[in-house]
Amino acid sequence: MTTTQQHECDVLIIGSGAAGLSLALRLAPHTRVTVLAKGPLDESCTRYAQGGISAVLDPSDSIDSHIEDTVNAGAGLCDEEVVRYTVTHGKQQIDWLIELGMPFTQESHAKDTGSGSYHLTREGGHSHRRVIHAADATGRSLSGVLLNAIKQRANVTLLDNHISIDLITNRKIGVKEQRVLGAYALNRHSGHVEVFRARYVVLASGGASKVYLYTTNPDVSTGDGIAMAWRAGCRIANMEFNQFHPTCLYHPQAKTLLISEAVRGEGGRLLLPDGTRFMEGVHPLAELAPRDIVARAIDHEMKRLGLDHVLLDLSFKSPEFILEHFPNIHRRCLKYGFDMTKQALPVVPAAHYTCGGVMTDIHGHTDIPGLYAIGEVAHTGLHGANRMASNSLLECLVFGEAAANDINQRLDPASTLPQVPEWDESRVTNSDEEIVVAHNWDELRRFMWDYVGIVRTNKRLERAMRRVTLLEHEIDEYYSNFRVGNDLIELRNLVLVAKLIIRSAMERKESRGLHYTLDYPETDASHMPHDTILIPRRYQPAAGDATTEIPAAV
Repeated sequence: MTTTQQHECDVLIIGSGAAGLSLALRLAPHTRVTVLAKGPLDESCTRYAQGGISAVLDPSDSIDSHIEDTVNAGAGLCDEEVVRYTVTHGKQQIDWLIELGMPFTQESHAKDTGSGSYHLTREGGHSHRRVIHAADATGRSLSGVLLNAIKQRANVTLLDNHISIDLITNRKIGVKEQRVLGAYALNRHSGHVEVFRARYVVLASGGASKVYLYTTNPDVSTGDGIAMAWRAGCRIANMEFNQFHPTCLYHPQAKTLLISEAVRGEGGRLLLPDGTRFMEGVHPLAELAPRDIVARAIDHEMKRLGLDHVLLDLSFKSPEFILEHFPNIHRRCLKYGFDMTKQALPVVPAAHYTCGGVMTDIHGHTDIPGLYAIGEVAHTGLHGANRMASNSLLECLVFGEAAANDINQRLDPASTLPQVPEWDESRVTNSDEEIVVAHNWDELRRFMWDYVGIVRTNKRLERAMRRVTLLEHEIDEYYSNFRVGNDLIELRNLVLVAKLIIRSAMERKESRGLHYTLDYPETDASHMPHDTILIPRRYQPAAGDATTEIPAAV
């Protein structure tokens, strides 16, 4: 056994996106906080969010309207109490960001008059203009503002290039009563595993869209928090609902270039190669229909006509309008030879957002005492069967504050932190077969795209389950015998998350929201909608917990 470097803090936050950083900023100043970033500090899905943050800011809009739109987009699976809580706290989150210096885009007249009137755009599923934004790079601005603010906090330690491996719970020290004690993480700078002991641990690690071959997400989105929580004994819900963004630039080198929903919000039209619009006959909102409907419509036209892509056109707007509203998208498209002021852009759907995740309550509590989950890693009940555009950053901010408030009330800095086992590498060796990991990574993402993508069938899901079970056995054997590295940790998590997605999809015998299957093409209206809850064997039900009725334990 090698000596493992140990760290100690009050609150360990795994993830440096909007959820994790906003929580860190809301914790009491005397709290010792450590934030682990998997890669560079600003490399998260937050940074790549183009559209904005939805909130009721216009006098003609209302809280009830935002709630109604969210519930409608969620296809009957939203928890209305959670939706109301989130939406009601929207304006105060925007006010807080403005105080921090967030450079939201102002209306043209406001720039001249200094009135402080902000430009609001409209995106899919919204009945009003309620998306406040920083041009077309809201996430980048938000990430920068939060990081700048957090660097002024002497009580917060930021560690980049630390990828978490597993949570540490009381079971590691032989105590039957479950509680989180910290986490093991690989320091990618040194190549060594380190121990982080903490009174509270917060999963803010994002989603799992890298399980698919084509995605708008950065490489860090490998479902680490979901996989770690499952292995520790937390329930996972609604993993079958994977959102595919309808419009990702079609180009072999533009693997994550998202064309913001705001392009359609400002009038962008989806066209076939001959210039025909096809969304008008699909949904009353046409291009502004919820994302699952737009993505399926594009997928249908591509398969029907044998197309590689469809077109998204905003070139009928003035160049000045496009450059003012979408400067970054315009610049990045030019890099690949497309000028959106003069031509339509080739687009295809790509995996974008994980709507399910670790089950939590309104304070971010998971099934394990001391463990919280916030942001995309969590299943709060906000999104239901389909996330409405720009509700995600709002969710990060609202639940970051909610979890911080809860921790502030509970934290006892004088409590003793128990010792935990060191990381044992005494029986493993260095791998000389990295090609195995690379091959399995590619195979997983390809069959998930082919069999568990936008349109599913029983046969495809069964085939995917057979493949993922074989991969799981291979990776478990590999993990047991070789020293861990970044790729192996990520692949281990992706394989597990893929299995949870497939199992969840097999459990749902209907089409609803983002889950569409040819074997059950209709929504089952014969009984109340239900969440798909998967229960790990290590799960310990709390008193009065009724979820044991659900036959979904794996």
